[in-house]
Amino acid sequence: MPHQNTVFRQLTKFLPWGAVDQLIADTRADKGVRKLDTKSQLLAMIFAQLSGAKSLRDIETLLESHAARRYHAGLPHAPHSTLGDANAKRPVEVFTGTFAAMVAALERKDRKKLGESVYLIDSTVIRLNDLSEWSRFSADLAGVKAHIVYDASAGRPTFFAVTPARVNDIKAAWKMPIDPGATYVFDLGYYHYRYWASLNEAGCRFVTRLKTNTALHDIKVLDVPEGGNVLSDRIGFLPERLAGDRRNPMRDAVREIVVKLETGKEIRVVSNDLDSPANEIADLYKRRWTIELFFRWVKQTLKIGHFFGTSENAVRIQIAVALITFLLIKLAHADQTAIGELTRFARMLSANLMHRRPIERLRPGGADDGPPPKSNRQLALLWA
Repeated sequence: MPHQNTVFRQLTKFLPWGAVDQLIADTRADKGVRKLDTKSQLLAMIFAQLSGAKSLRDIETLLESHAARRYHAGLPHAPHSTLGDANAKRPVEVFTGTFAAMVAALERKDRKKLGESVYLIDSTVIRLNDLSEWSRFSADLAGVKAHIVYDASAGRPTFFAVTPARVNDIKAAWKMPIDPGATYVFDLGYYHYRYWASLNEAGCRFVTRLKTNTALHDIKVLDVPEGGNVLSDRIGFLPERLAGDRRNPMRDAVREIVVKLETGKEIRVVSNDLDSPANEIADLYKRRWTIELFFRWVKQTLKIGHFFGTSENAVRIQIAVALITFLLIKLAHADQTAIGELTRFARMLSANLMHRRPIERLRPGGADDGPPPKSNRQLALLWA
């Protein structure tokens, strides 16, 4: 059996290997595979995200530069051409299913501890250099959207979908699961009365923006505290008719809260919550910034902007692996106490992947194998 004391090996212990094996069997992902099985592909791609590799050749070079330690980390020999073929052809369901299994296990563990669920919904566009038809949205631009449902209380994504960048956010929202009784916060990209009505019917609270030209028929004006950022608070009904003389499915009353931002701009926040304090609803909308910070963290720390393949399958697999890697980092971070800040912890993981030391001891100057390298690009020289 391989030694299990490398940092990378300790990190991948958090993967749900039973679920991975079942997904591989269900999708027959390894049928006819002789060189790089799907579990090895998953490990190589997680290593790529953590090591800051910029290409398939980078992955191969980093793995081969420390062949002896690769065994103890459970990592495969992964020629760039073999890994590229695997990313282009293996079922993406193995990787999305692994992410879903990790989320389900975490939700079962944290449900009682976290209490009410507050989900943030948004998408982020990731540019692609390849102008393939599946990802093209203009004559000279191509990209994809990662649509995310983010649990603000737990600090992690719970659902994701990948579409071409030209797909509207609301179209992707219809495929997102709805947790009855939860709170959903989103922006104007999900401005759709039928979607709001579906959340309302599920007993969910939603908080979003109201367009400046949307009329609200008052039924009650509420008092607001003086000197705060809430300028007005009223309850009313949305327009009865939509374009084309269609009836508005959102028949229940809603609440409009006009909020003045720090910049001086005024926005109309709307919710189906008619009872909570206005400041609470305004603060819920403000929490949207959390998912923007998550997008920035994933792009900068896991280098998700660098794709190893341009096919639709390869892009979907890499985004799934990036989110799996984020969950692994969160789990490992929660399992130690030496490093409090998540970004610093991720950097220490990256710099010490193949070292044989407890994750608890990932601190500068406290390592068994000497100080960590100054940057990821020194890893190949260090391990050679």
